[in-house]
Amino acid sequence: MFKFYQMKYIFQILDKMRCLRKRSTVSFLGVLVVFLLFMNLYIEDSYVLEGDKQLIRETSTHQLNSERYVHTFKDLSNFSGTINVTYRYLAATLLQRKRYLTIGLSSVKRKKGNYLLETIKSIFEQSSYEELKEISVVVHLADFNSSWRDVMVQDITQKFAHHIIAGRLMVIHAPEEYYPVLDGLKRNYNDPEDRVKFRSKQNVDYAFLLNFCANTSDYYVMLEDDVRCSKNFLTAIKKVIASLEGTYWVTLEFSKLGYIGKLYHSHDLPRLAHFLLMFYQEMPCDWLLTHFRGLLAQKNVIRFKPSLFQHMGYYSSYKGTENKLKDDDFEEESFDIPDNPPASLYTNMNVFENYEASKAYSSVDEYFWGKPPSIGDTFVIVFENPITIKKIKVNTGTEDRQNDILHHGALDVGEKLTLSKQIRQCDTYLRLGEFKNGNFEMSDVNQKIPFDIHCMRICVTKTQKEWLIIRSISIWTS
Repeated sequence: MFKFYQMKYIFQILDKMRCLRKRSTVSFLGVLVVFLLFMNLYIEDSYVLEGDKQLIRETSTHQLNSERYVHTFKDLSNFSGTINVTYRYLAATLLQRKRYLTIGLSSVKRKKGNYLLETIKSIFEQSSYEELKEISVVVHLADFNSSWRDVMVQDITQKFAHHIIAGRLMVIHAPEEYYPVLDGLKRNYNDPEDRVKFRSKQNVDYAFLLNFCANTSDYYVMLEDDVRCSKNFLTAIKKVIASLEGTYWVTLEFSKLGYIGKLYHSHDLPRLAHFLLMFYQEMPCDWLLTHFRGLLAQKNVIRFKPSLFQHMGYYSSYKGTENKLKDDDFEEESFDIPDNPPASLYTNMNVFENYEASKAYSSVDEYFWGKPPSIGDTFVIVFENPITIKKIKVNTGTEDRQNDILHHGALDVGEKLTLSKQIRQCDTYLRLGEFKNGNFEMSDVNQKIPFDIHCMRICVTKTQKEWLIIRSISIWTS
């Protein structure tokens, strides 16, 4: 009927236009073209409408099943705001002030093993008294089994009562009614249904945890519930963040496993929570975290070594299957991140592609790579201000390229700065020592050098056929 009246209306217009005086053939042809275009659009529209109807038919079952969850997702487009969830506080003393770092853990009942208590214990035991003042730990008991939750809350409150009273530890739960549909989801990557359900729920578990933690601290680090921590990990994290001041970053990684040790600005947590909810059934959480980082324009991974967190669980939370993954970059004792004060780096070596000099001085897992150096080639570090150095450590080569080391070299330090060919460098140097097996390390430098150091120089003392990788230059100041 609609189509009939539409056609009738168009012909009436054409009839009126025919009655107009001085109608030209060209104008009539123009009207005819407009008419044909309109008809084409109408036909295409009808196909689109039919497609929409088909889509509605295909998704109607899912929509009916998820009607009771609509209050969770109605504000999904507001990425800057938190999600409206009423959490249950299972064990908590509300925070009196905002902390520096929140450590978030989500835990569910496992078929084999339980590592949550050991993980919480490691967080607190590996932190000093001063560090404890700057952290809060939020545990999301995400299992829908209330009996299991009650047992876990009892164990946690018995073992960590003083941390709960001090506001350092909170145990929460997001009720089941806030969760989206978890059955009949898309089987991406040909995963079995139970696997899809498990990982999809896990995404929502973490989304609700992130949402809760959005205003508890300046930074947030994500852990799993089967993790061991490095000694004084907070001090190490603070030093890394300070070294990146003025640099744009979304995610800093302190472990190479899954979503262990992923650090975020707290102001990004609402967006990340919404993101996990939007794509909860699409892929595993660690894959989504990678996409989130890329969408916020951090192209490359920023990962620090040694790792601060180690996976210690033997059985996975999924079906209790064996999970022996270990981070071989983890160091438990006294993770001492270098200070590496601000500096400019120069070299006259032939640099390969984009492996420039600055990458050897970065805390990130990257390096300088140059073509075979010749005798007399140098790699110079010029500090913004003179510094008192306590310790120096330089490593060359990598596990994959163990022969790309500095086979013959020495390390010098300089005091007085001059300007030569628009490059700031020192005019005189004092030799500290020689490289051995591609490495240089010296402690108590400040007791051996009578002046504040303005420059540091790596010298090639013999031409070599092999390329050169300077993997890391680490400097500790006093």
